[in-house]
Amino acid sequence: MILSDEQRMISDMANSFAMSELRPHAEMWDHEKYMDRAVLNALGDLGFGGIYSREEYGGSGLGRLDAALIFEQLSRGDISHAAFLSIHNMATWMVDSFGDDQLRAKYVPGLTATRLIASYCLTEPGAGSDAASLKTTAKLDGDEYVLNGAKIFISGAGFSDVYVVMARTGDGGAKGISTFVVEKHAPGLSFGKVERKMGWRAQPTAMVNFDDCRIPTTNLVGKEGEGFRFAMAGLDGGRLNISACALGGAQDALDRAFAYVKERNQFGRAILDFQATQFKLADMETELSAARALLYDAAVKLDAREPDATKFCAMAKRFVTDTAYKVANDALQLHGGYGYLADYEVERIVRDLRVHQILEGTNEIMRVIVAREMMKD
Repeated sequence: MILSDEQRMISDMANSFAMSELRPHAEMWDHEKYMDRAVLNALGDLGFGGIYSREEYGGSGLGRLDAALIFEQLSRGDISHAAFLSIHNMATWMVDSFGDDQLRAKYVPGLTATRLIASYCLTEPGAGSDAASLKTTAKLDGDEYVLNGAKIFISGAGFSDVYVVMARTGDGGAKGISTFVVEKHAPGLSFGKVERKMGWRAQPTAMVNFDDCRIPTTNLVGKEGEGFRFAMAGLDGGRLNISACALGGAQDALDRAFAYVKERNQFGRAILDFQATQFKLADMETELSAARALLYDAAVKLDAREPDATKFCAMAKRFVTDTAYKVANDALQLHGGYGYLADYEVERIVRDLRVHQILEGTNEIMRVIVAREMMKD
């Protein structure tokens, strides 16, 4: 795909920030399990806090392809911070797209500027892939909703300022689910212990608990019963974002591997000179190029609201994240024993990329979506 001059400029700007502000600190953030709010604020200053949110309240008004370019480049610096920003963008877009004018005016300016940070709360201990079976409830009580239940695996739990929460206001199934904005200090809101994770260690991940948590009725997003539709609409773009982060991380791993094999000597010559190494690098480059083409194609379809956009978003998420993990693992293998050491940073990339095959819908669920869309046709 041929990018416009503006898109190349956006991509270059994100790459420059990644190389100067993210990459030098990524290993430290991972080791210390530290999410740098100042970095998120700086990304907001660049217009990356509301990439595809509307300009009225500070959004950049860009498209999904633009967002993919940005997250791809940021992830070449640090996957964990880039992926967290992608979740913030998804939550911000949901409030901006489906909230009324009062709710948008209240929250969106702070979110797009990253003065407020948002988390997305859908998954529950008993409702993962079957998200429509969620049990968290929101009961109307005068001019407030009272929430009870729990969410699990929430990126930014305890760190974020606002939480975009899917809760049940009606009968069982998808049509009984609504979406709410819950502030961090709402009475009855609490957070579980920070989880110990394989990857994404810079991000705090924990349960979000609602115990008679009270919020004003004005914090309902859209109308009652529309929340599941909002959540699924958010996930189409979220899957592209997560795929872009996987692609950027894998590209970083490939770049590191290529630099290593040029310098590493065995049997009297650089291991790059061996045909087996060259073939492996050629396969990695080809696979990432194919993944990039599918991702960009899916983003264009989502921007154009093509009828097969959901299918292509699922296809891209499945293919790109599987491919990215394989390429990163191959990059580690090219490093030999050094790849297993934290100092070379490839093992961090492998750890970070593993979850991309799980979140925003597992890759098995992506296959279900693709097959379902094929059978519709």
